[in-house]
Amino acid sequence: MKKEQVVNCQFSVWYPLFKKLTIRSLILPLPQNVIDYLLDDGTLVVSGSSENSTQRSQTNHSDSEEEDDVQWSDDETTTVATAPEFPEFNSEVQEAINALGGRVFPKLNWSAPRDANWIALNSSLQCQSLSDIFLLFKSSDFITHDLTQPFLQCSDDSPDPGINYELVLRKWSELIPGGEFRCFVKENKLIGISQRDYTQHYQHISKQEASISSSILLFFRNHIQHQFPDEDFVLDVYRDSMGRVWLIDFNPFGEVTDSLLFTWEELTSGNSLTDTEDTALQETPAFRYTTSEVTVQPSPCLSYRIPRDFLDLSTGEDAYKLIDFLKLKKGQQEEESEDEAEPQVAST
Repeated sequence: MKKEQVVNCQFSVWYPLFKKLTIRSLILPLPQNVIDYLLDDGTLVVSGSSENSTQRSQTNHSDSEEEDDVQWSDDETTTVATAPEFPEFNSEVQEAINALGGRVFPKLNWSAPRDANWIALNSSLQCQSLSDIFLLFKSSDFITHDLTQPFLQCSDDSPDPGINYELVLRKWSELIPGGEFRCFVKENKLIGISQRDYTQHYQHISKQEASISSSILLFFRNHIQHQFPDEDFVLDVYRDSMGRVWLIDFNPFGEVTDSLLFTWEELTSGNSLTDTEDTALQETPAFRYTTSEVTVQPSPCLSYRIPRDFLDLSTGEDAYKLIDFLKLKKGQQEEESEDEAEPQVAST
């Protein structure tokens, strides 16, 4: 995988070429102070305001009326974390969100924060404000990778190209996971198609295997083949209930991209991926999908999740969980002190 291939997979590079084939989107330059905020390792404090945060505040306030009064420390050395404000950028983002119908799917030049949907109230990547976007971005390792190591697995030793980071806002669309597929293209030939959400079994895929494969191949030949800047690449597509295929994204052809139901050793070997000696069938892409409930696997993004209670403690969403936690720690310390104070009886 070359650095040029990574550059060509940036959203702003391919979107103008294939705009009519994909979901309507808007691209905003990402200011340096916003990048610095996203990379800040300090306590997660989300900038901006949203209806969700207001509702959470009202809920916590009503719950607090049922609890005992809490005496907070007046220690002058205590510092309160405050969120930085980006009024101009916030206005631009909100204007773009409104232009796209009020709900968007956010991403950077390459990646979306798919590993961070656990932190959203509805476990969705749907955003309605800049604060929603910041919450996802600051919780995502995928976003951090984009900002810090976009050329990590590239084989060439040339200097890293300069990157102008961008916030991509895509009009929110309710996509059924069973309709998403990842396509692997080598030397401008579609060699493999994989079910995107391979952790689940979708009966319609096995029933419509031939039509799904042929419609994706036809879409590739008519609209993508020889049109993308590189010969080797990965593209994600969506096939709707009417059988129409839509372009979703481009990815580099290399290990930085998830090979799903294939392996990169298979994809780069140059050997046929189909288990047949029929020359005609070897010219068609190999199509892999989860064939039964027995082969269902856990989502790979589960490893990025943390317990909800830990999340509430770290973000300050539930102050009373923090109080209970501090009381528990204090009780443990007192028990340890008592144990140390007990007299030691010598054995005879």
